[in-house]
Amino acid sequence: MRKLWLVFSQAVTVALAVLFVVNTLKPQWLARTPVAGQPDVVAIRTAPPPAAVVPLNTGSLSSAVRRAAPAVVSVSAIKAGRNNPHERDPWYRYFFGDRAQGEMQRGVGSGVIVSAQGYLLTNNHVVEGASEIEIGLNDGREAKARLIGTDPDTDMAVLKIDIDKLPSITLGNVEALQVGDQVLAIGNPFNVGQTVTSGIVSALGRNQLGLSTFENFIQTDAPINPGNSGGALVDVNGQLIGINTAIFSRSGGSMGIGFAIPVDLARQVMEGLIKDGKVTRGWIGVEPRDLPAEYVESFRLPIKDGVLITGVLQDGPAQRSGLKPGDVVTTIGDRPVANTTQLLNAVAALKPGSEAAIGVQRGAQALQLKLTVGQRPPTQRRAPQ
Repeated sequence: MRKLWLVFSQAVTVALAVLFVVNTLKPQWLARTPVAGQPDVVAIRTAPPPAAVVPLNTGSLSSAVRRAAPAVVSVSAIKAGRNNPHERDPWYRYFFGDRAQGEMQRGVGSGVIVSAQGYLLTNNHVVEGASEIEIGLNDGREAKARLIGTDPDTDMAVLKIDIDKLPSITLGNVEALQVGDQVLAIGNPFNVGQTVTSGIVSALGRNQLGLSTFENFIQTDAPINPGNSGGALVDVNGQLIGINTAIFSRSGGSMGIGFAIPVDLARQVMEGLIKDGKVTRGWIGVEPRDLPAEYVESFRLPIKDGVLITGVLQDGPAQRSGLKPGDVVTTIGDRPVANTTQLLNAVAALKPGSEAAIGVQRGAQALQLKLTVGQRPPTQRRAPQ
């Protein structure tokens, strides 16, 4: 019996070996003859139905784009061209006709619809001096815009269009924004059409850039190019956190450093322009400058941060409170100030007519002065040459 089992085992082993060799070298010998009238079965690997697909964390920001993009528009500002110095010369007009006069110029930028009632935010430099403003919506509709007001001190402008069923963007929370957060820049660069770029928040509170009077910019590496001005900087939820306004560039194109006006400042400006036609800011009447280290050393001041007051306007709020040239302002209210920009922003945030406390270092003596805040006079802007 044992010998019979050994022979059976050897036979099975040899048979399996032969089957393996045939299947490897001549698989067609083992092909099954199809039954007449029955189609061949083709082995195809199919994807599971959408409901069964487990979503992957691909980092897609498409949902944020869907929420924000419809509210971002193109802005075309039509401006009168510069007058030709020869336009009154009859011989020049005879040969060149209407070209003797300055031709109309069309500037292109972006804007953001922030209200279903038709209010838009954009940059002042996009629409400054425009005789006519045209808006192009993402859905193809077009409209003439009315200028509600501008604020050159922050480079903001508010427009209004009258169209039904307007999309509008949700305003985000800038206070929750952190360096490293993902952001999207949406606008109309180079007038090629709506374009979305992505990046991160590179820095917060950028100032002393010389771009405007009141600076508190969000810095981003999301590519921003000419034509993006006035467009939206949005977070991963598609909420507006800033208005793109400027880039740092040596070539005219994006170099990875762009700046946006925080939406809380933009909203404050918008509300003032809509309600009063102007933005009301505090003013105390001083000439400030950043505190030099040499000044601290020379006068042996017990502080290192503050703003040196080099001049005090006669009969202004600061003089009436007892502030003197040579004083170093360290706080406005409960806000510490370390440079001129911080001082301007802190004073501007004060309500005209209200009482405010100012922390001052006068030599070795620390003082607290009280003053009544004045209203900042309008910025005097020089006409274009």
